[in-house]
Amino acid sequence: MSRILIIDDNQSIATALQILFSLYDIETLHADSPASGIRLLQSENIDLVIQDMNFSEDTTSGEEGRTLFNQIHQSYPDLPVILLTAWGNLEMAVDLVKTGAADYLTKPWDDTKLVTTVKNLIELGQLRRQTNSMLHQKSSQANALAEKYDLCGTIFSSEAMLQSLTMATQVAAADIPVLVTGPNGCGKEKIAEVIQANSSVKEQPFVKVNVGALPVDLLEAELFGAEAGAFTGAQKKRIGRFESADGGTLFLDEIGNLPLSGQIKLLRVLQTGEFERLGSSETRKVDVRVISATNADLLEEIAAGKFREDLYYRLNVIEIKIAPLFERVDDILPLALHFMPEGYTLASDAEKTLQDYVWPGNVRELENVMKRACLLATDNQIKTENLGLATIKTVDKIAPSNEPDKLELIAALEKNKHNISQTAKQLGLSRQSLYRRMNKYSIPKEGL
Repeated sequence: MSRILIIDDNQSIATALQILFSLYDIETLHADSPASGIRLLQSENIDLVIQDMNFSEDTTSGEEGRTLFNQIHQSYPDLPVILLTAWGNLEMAVDLVKTGAADYLTKPWDDTKLVTTVKNLIELGQLRRQTNSMLHQKSSQANALAEKYDLCGTIFSSEAMLQSLTMATQVAAADIPVLVTGPNGCGKEKIAEVIQANSSVKEQPFVKVNVGALPVDLLEAELFGAEAGAFTGAQKKRIGRFESADGGTLFLDEIGNLPLSGQIKLLRVLQTGEFERLGSSETRKVDVRVISATNADLLEEIAAGKFREDLYYRLNVIEIKIAPLFERVDDILPLALHFMPEGYTLASDAEKTLQDYVWPGNVRELENVMKRACLLATDNQIKTENLGLATIKTVDKIAPSNEPDKLELIAALEKNKHNISQTAKQLGLSRQSLYRRMNKYSIPKEGL
């Protein structure tokens, strides 16, 4: 049962409010003075406060109410406070709403409006406390992880990234291949760095190869090396990346672009640690831990005959999935601030624009946007127009009158058995828009 505190020296008003709220299963406590009200707040769990503005018979200035509100707001900033005011104190009540009061009511009040306001504020307060509790728990978990492991300066605040980093640190000590999956620019290389930094070979070579950026005819030479004259233009012996990474870690980005001939050799290295340079029959042996990454669906590539199934299972002993940035809304502002030079600030309209944008290029796109915005900002404050995102498609919007609330979202998800595509279609939203609203209301993603 929800519980509210009425602070008013007029017993008849307190009684009227207690009777009214009892009809809606809302428990009320009464304090007849500011001092007794503060004591009850210290000893009881209160969801909302309704306070008078005057407590002395010869006082009508409202200053007592202002002092009481400031005390409550300072000690309990998330606790909603409704001011009960006469017309003479209306201007002061409006000013207090601007500084944090939830609402004000004039005497005599409208019962229906008051009950509706109280119910909405209690629900909002409960959601806020749940969110703050989750954020505190998440922050504690993140701090504990950072104290125990080297997170390589990763900037994050989202639950999704915390889970990915936790898994990365858990598998770091095991000498097994790891496959990191996720869209371009989401931070797959950063996860590979975290694995290497917390591994038993962290002091050994860490060699990175972007397989997708290498010409197909040079891939094998780059990975396994080549003898002089092995192919046109090979005038000198080339040491491959596997040899360079011997004793350490090799990070193969965009592994899905490796041709089938290279896949066969890679499979052999993973199985035996053995390979030959191009143009050589001498078998060489290395001890290399392989971390690979891809933005492709390798199972689809296997079905299409473009990727070896046996290699997939060799690489995918452990898979770490990195969520796209639009699913990690809590990471957007911390990352944006990280990409801004010292002395720059972010306007509130720019914050909203950043959080509303889909980010098809993920963290990499965000970094580039912030660099450009800093160059265009004339007063060291980044505004929406500096971001250059207005002409790019943002998250789908729907009319405010059709905006689903938390209960409607939960009902739609349950009706569709948490199928995101079907739920989004029913609500007239994109998948991204639905994810954002689930994140806003802290709705878990069970069944995804």
